[in-house]
Amino acid sequence: MNVFSRAAVACAAVVSMWSCHVAAAENYPSQPVRILVGSPPGGGTDILARLLAERFGKDFDQSVVVENRPGASNTIAADVAARADKDGLTLLLATTTAQAIAPHILKLKYDPLRDLQPIGLVAVMPSVLVVSASSPYKNVDGLLQAMRQQSQPFRYGSSGMGSTQHVSGVAFAAATGLRLDHVPYKGSAQAQIDLIGGQIEMIFDSSSSAMPQIRSGKLRPLAVSAQSRAAELPDVPTLTEQGVKGADVSIWYALYTTAGTPAPIVQKLSDALQAVLQTPEARERIAALGGEIRPMSIEQFAQFNKEEFDRYGKLVANAGLKAQ
Repeated sequence: MNVFSRAAVACAAVVSMWSCHVAAAENYPSQPVRILVGSPPGGGTDILARLLAERFGKDFDQSVVVENRPGASNTIAADVAARADKDGLTLLLATTTAQAIAPHILKLKYDPLRDLQPIGLVAVMPSVLVVSASSPYKNVDGLLQAMRQQSQPFRYGSSGMGSTQHVSGVAFAAATGLRLDHVPYKGSAQAQIDLIGGQIEMIFDSSSSAMPQIRSGKLRPLAVSAQSRAAELPDVPTLTEQGVKGADVSIWYALYTTAGTPAPIVQKLSDALQAVLQTPEARERIAALGGEIRPMSIEQFAQFNKEEFDRYGKLVANAGLKAQ
């Protein structure tokens, strides 16, 4: 077989494979779809996952279920998604924690850049410094004064080692020169229970997770960890406004599937995601959680994903964070 014949055969094989992938995308999904979440029910990630599942189910005319796999800084769910079949039937709604922070701290069996295919950014939420509504602290200055007077470090909760809540506490301690004791939980909901009960003093929670308890009057927001105030918390000043600079850590939520999933299916999922994010219901729900929507193409989000991975890698290295 001469070189032209071999080239023709190779070309035919590529065309055939692409045709199969296109056909698979046209029929996608022919089976139920699951969206994996690395935190327990009730948190911000779970809320957004159920929003997507509800709309995807209608748009795809197929069952779409949310499957919670909490623990290990949200990485258990990511590990399952990374090892799933490459058919787009297993999706992952992940956060900054599992995709950009934990991989630099924990020893994982998957590579978030190599083993997970980015689909799109869902929302970006600011972190909110919250205390129990029964605590005496009304603002950051009052909290800092109490921290300086106490002989024991204040305890702050997080959804796990290497989570954005954990890193937010590290950044806050570095910016204020004060020591904090980190208390990791399996999710924000459990940390909130202990915060309300007085077992810990504070949490740097995502606005999406904290807003329900703030609205119910059980948690008091002291500061927003972002460059500007949150639309849903206009009366809550930023950390910078209250004299704490360099401690801003925002949280993003994004959709992934298993690497190697055919490109037409990934594109179909991206289109479906963008359609959901354009609905008034999604915009209202995300705004109510204190977040904002930043539409991105698959390629734009993949670049954002890599940049965030590198940025947090440097932050973790500089802080000397290691698994305990």
